[in-house]
Amino acid sequence: MRNQIEFVVHGKYGLFTDPITKIGGEKFTYQIPTYQALKGIVESIYWKPTLIWYIDEVRVMNAIQTEVKGLRPTKYHDSKNDLAYYTYLRKPVYQVRAHFEFNEHREDLTYDRNENKHHNIAKRSVKRGGRRDIFLGNRECQGYVEACAFGSGESFYDTYGEIGFGPMFHGFNYPDETGKNELEARIWTPVMKNGIIHFDRPEDCMLVKPIKEKEAKIFVPGENFKSVEEEYSEIFPGEVKK
Repeated sequence: MRNQIEFVVHGKYGLFTDPITKIGGEKFTYQIPTYQALKGIVESIYWKPTLIWYIDEVRVMNAIQTEVKGLRPTKYHDSKNDLAYYTYLRKPVYQVRAHFEFNEHREDLTYDRNENKHHNIAKRSVKRGGRRDIFLGNRECQGYVEACAFGSGESFYDTYGEIGFGPMFHGFNYPDETGKNELEARIWTPVMKNGIIHFDRPEDCMLVKPIKEKEAKIFVPGENFKSVEEEYSEIFPGEVKK
């Protein structure tokens, strides 16, 4: 597929929070990463508002295991000590395949649509481990990115067959990606076959719930936006422009 990147992301712990468990203040992880969490990882590798990243598939490499940890969360309105139990994934490792498409709702950034240069920077960013800190769900779960060939190596689930995970959170629809002044949440029902989960595209998710009104962010060259031409000349100095 065009504009595709492949990488492996791993860490000591992962916490892809099931929203239902947030009500009581104690967090419980999903068994697998959400589309939104993986998209966040890809955007930490390389992101521009000119692009929309799509997660094509993920390959679960290690056995799904959890670990419960007792934590004392920060309390801002009460001086009393409190204890909460968070359930984490242990030693998560995922191979990820993703690609980008230009954001057709950002007509103000059409001048920044240089497919070749965006892809070259993205591939270089994968090799460098990303541009920003990588997290496996929650901020306390530090992750690490390395370039890889999707499908290489052995997975615990290579011959495991099919596993269904029931309805779960897929991701958010943001205003700058949909053209609507509204934030929405998507739900889907993932199925893993021999360790691989093929993600539905956001527009193919049938269950979408509106959350709140929200406007797209405005990007101004020279203030909060740098064109791909500027970035490319800094990263690959002396190359012939394409």
